[in-house]
This record gives sequence, structure tokens and C-alpha cells, in this order.
Amino acid sequence: MHLAYPAVLAALLFCTGLYGVLARRNAILVLMSVELMLNAVNLNLVAFDVWLRDSLHAGQALTLFTIAIAAAEIGIGLAIVLMVYRNRGTADVDRLRDTAEGHEPDSANPATGAAA
Repeated sequence: MHLAYPAVLAALLFCTGLYGVLARRNAILVLMSVELMLNAVNLNLVAFDVWLRDSLHAGQALTLFTIAIAAAEIGIGLAIVLMVYRNRGTADVDRLRDTAEGHEPDSANPATGAAA
């Protein structure tokens, strides 16, 4: 097997995931795109491990660690998204820029910013 085939596939997967992170507004789709990028990295690790014929199989071991970290990341990420959705009513990334609860700039008194 040539190394170019899995490397090109991994590059396509990574570019698709990068597009999903940059173009999507839904937080769950952004998390799925990050997972796609991590899987592209895993594919590269396993392909280079097979190509180098390493007796320690360091690429495959690192892939297992990456899968474990990705599982923890998606669990924590989904928990955060669900809590934000419960509190704010949306999972739109663009609407979540202001993280302070109930904080809205007051235009009534521009000198102090406090309500009159």
C-alpha cells in the first residue's frame, strides 16, 4: 500500500472538518467537525506507523490515546453545549459571544453604564 492514499484521504477529512469548524454556526456541528479532524490525524498516525514498520507501534498507541482524549472532549463539550442551550435557548455559536448572564449594555446612561 502506498502512503499517499491514506495521507490524501486524511488531508481531505481534515479539510472537511476545518471547513465545518469555520463555516458552521451550530455548536454540535462544530464539535462533530473537530472530531472529524481528530480522526484524520488518527488515520495519519496509523498510516505512518504501518509505513515505518515500527516494532513498538508507537503510532497505534498514540492513536489509542487520541481516541480516549477525543471521547472525553466530546463528552465535556456536549455537556457544556447542553447547559448553554438550557440557559440561553440556543446553540448558535454567534449568539453566545456574551458569556455574562443577564449582562446587556445599557444605553440609557452612557457615562456610567448603569440603569437610571
